[in-house]
Amino acid sequence: MQIVFTKKEPPQWLLDMWKEIADKTFGRGFDCFAEDAVCNLGVADWKGREAIRANLKAFIDTGFTALHHVTEYWDAGSLKVFRGVVDMTPDDPSMSTVYPTMTHFFYMDARDETKVRHWVGAVGPVAFG
Repeated sequence: MQIVFTKKEPPQWLLDMWKEIADKTFGRGFDCFAEDAVCNLGVADWKGREAIRANLKAFIDTGFTALHHVTEYWDAGSLKVFRGVVDMTPDDPSMSTVYPTMTHFFYMDARDETKVRHWVGAVGPVAFG
């Protein structure tokens, strides 16, 4: 199989999802996922849009704010690749903000290419000092 990627500006659905995380609202920005989407972030294996939303909220609620920055975004139609940096600022002011790199693969739904079917991503290393 051969896929051709085009470097583009990140789409609004991706920016909306990251904004929901930064704002800790976890609302409509997650509608970019198919109802039965799968998310594999590190060791996470979450099945279903609502499980993705709930588990990310629970993770962020452990005591930090995350602000995602796009370094590059590549689009190949059914596969989107995002690379960037996330500012992870602890709620505890005695701890320092960390800036781990991240890479995410978004496999789009074959029936509805406006929805993410499978999200595979890696962020890290993450260690608050």
